[in-house]
Amino acid sequence: MPDTYRRILLKLSGEALMGPMESGIDPATLNRFATEISDLLKEGVQVGLVIGGGNIFRGAGLAAAGMDRVKGDQMGMLATVMNSLAMQDALIRLGSPCRLMTAFSVGTLSEPFDRDRAIRHLEQGRAVIFAGGTGNPYFTTDSAASLRAIEIQADILFKATQVDGVYSDDPKRNPDAERFEHLSYDEAIDRRLMVMDTTALALCRENRLPLQVFNIHEPGNLRRAATGEAIGTRVE
Repeated sequence: MPDTYRRILLKLSGEALMGPMESGIDPATLNRFATEISDLLKEGVQVGLVIGGGNIFRGAGLAAAGMDRVKGDQMGMLATVMNSLAMQDALIRLGSPCRLMTAFSVGTLSEPFDRDRAIRHLEQGRAVIFAGGTGNPYFTTDSAASLRAIEIQADILFKATQVDGVYSDDPKRNPDAERFEHLSYDEAIDRRLMVMDTTALALCRENRLPLQVFNIHEPGNLRRAATGEAIGTRVE
């Protein structure tokens, strides 16, 4: 592994932005994440981000209650745009240039996603936030993160979670759950470990994109991961 990765894609869940709150965005948590990302940018690491929308809206719950799945997923995509605007603002306030690109047009709020333009932004030292998922229903933001990481030729995909890696079972319910330091994509898929959804894992596997899963709530973990430290679980 390199001492420092040149270009990373960080997948951040919407729930991570809640901090101690039950929903929405906790300003202190948002600012801490933005500060860690800003510090990486100042060190020359190129950073792309995909942020989920589960802190604002989850389409799956309403779909289970009878709402049209496509409409629910479209609402979820809009929630990711809201979170991404918040992160963009936090980074800019810290003095870090940042561009927001969406998979569908939202007028003057963002740029439409364009792979070549995104890479140019990254090469010029700007963070790039990819919002709106893939722009299609039935695809998660995990799949969007895998897709965008591959498109921008990221060295690695970081999945920032609420726990310190991938476990054999839910560690909150099962204290005997085993934490893995290393997994193959085949193992993660065959054992249904729910690292990411199967589509996302298959994309990473087919394109030989390594994945590292770690606890984003531990201060400094993002930099540790970006400098090649073996934290959390690595899947490749």
